[in-house]
Order: sequence, then C-alpha cells, then structure tokens
Amino acid sequence: MDEVVCEKLAQAYAFLGNSLLRPVTQTADVGLDPAFWEAFPTFGDEGVAYAVRACAEFAHEARAREAAGGGDAALAAAVEHTRLFVGPPSPAAPPWETFHRAENVTMGFGRATFEMRETLRSLGLEVRNENNQYEDHIGIELLCLSEICRRRGAGASEDVGGEGAPGASAGAGVAGAPAGASATAPPSEARFLDERVLGWLPSLRAAVAKAAPGGYCDRLLAVVEALASWHRRELEG
Repeated sequence: MDEVVCEKLAQAYAFLGNSLLRPVTQTADVGLDPAFWEAFPTFGDEGVAYAVRACAEFAHEARAREAAGGGDAALAAAVEHTRLFVGPPSPAAPPWETFHRAENVTMGFGRATFEMRETLRSLGLEVRNENNQYEDHIGIELLCLSEICRRRGAGASEDVGGEGAPGASAGAGVAGAPAGASATAPPSEARFLDERVLGWLPSLRAAVAKAAPGGYCDRLLAVVEALASWHRRELEG
C-alpha cells in the first residue's frame, strides 16, 4: 500500500475509533451527514462500499426524521451509544475486548487490557481521556491502528516507538507517551488486525446488533469489520 492509501486508512480508522469511543454529542456529528459517507473511502472493495452505503442511508433517514420533527438525530445517536457502551446500569454491549475473549466475564481489565497497554507503550503512546477507559476499548484499538497506518505511510519502520511518537494524536483518547516507555517491539499491522480487531469484533457486533439492530453503532461496526477485513487481505498481497 502506498502513502496515500495508508493515510486514508489512518483517517478512516481515526474517525471510526473516535465515533465508537465517544457519542456524537461529544465529537463531530459528520457521521450523520449523508455527504460525509458519500466521500468516505471504500478502497474499491464492495464489502466496504456496502457498509458505507448503509451508513449513508442511516444518516439520510435520521436527518429526514429530524426535519419532520422526529427529534434531534445527534441526541438519538448519543443515547444509543450510551446505552450500548456506557450504561447505566451496565453496557448492553461492553466495548472492551476483555469481555469478548471468554464467556461470563463481568469485570474488565483482563489480559487483553494489559496487552493493549504494552502495545501502546511500544509505540510511544498512552491513553489520555477524561473517562479513564480501559486500553482494550474498541475505539482506542482503532485509534492505535490509525497511528500504525499513519506511520507506515510516512515511511516509519515497524520498530518505531518510544521516542517522540510523531503525530500520535490521531484521536482524542490517545497521545504521545514519554520517550523510552517500552523496549517491546510494536506488532505488525497484520498481527494487530488479527489479534486486536478481527479476533473479537464479530462478538461485539453480535451484541450491538442484538441490543440496537440497524442503529448508528451497528452500522459503524459493519464499516469497521469490512474495512479491517479488506486491509488484512491487502497485507497478504
């Protein structure tokens, strides 16, 4: 993949990560603008294009309902996000990898959290957000993937990390960490996609689809899965 493709991937993952990390009332609501999805990169893949079209249709319908007096579209999407990923009383679809790696998990901060924390440190990144989210939140994992893609596009070697972490502010919840934070080499794109995204995303999607079928988050996760699947195939060459 050339620099342009890597940059588009980085931007797409950053948008999706931020959108899943915080409700639209706390971020930009461009995802509720049909024109945004019409310009969203599909990388020539029909699976990505299909998921993106579904988001465009959702945005169009949400704006139409709003115009007809059906309520604030951004507020409705934010309420859905809160019910799914925050609660109370508890998230209908926990957004942390730990909850989807084993059955009957009731507490966070598991092995996946530690692994993601080490991955962030290996890249010279750390989580900085007012909600103190666990590092294995789907949004944070996508922001980390965004930074991996950005560095590849910039010509950074796979073992870059620790010193400086240039451009490490792809999302509101991830920022540069002190130099020399970890001696562990960061994972490759392929490994990160396999272990941190595609390995548990179907479980999260199923939980979201059960609690809020056809909703905004359901559509966003469909884009994530289609995009990550295409990305992984491209890496295989």
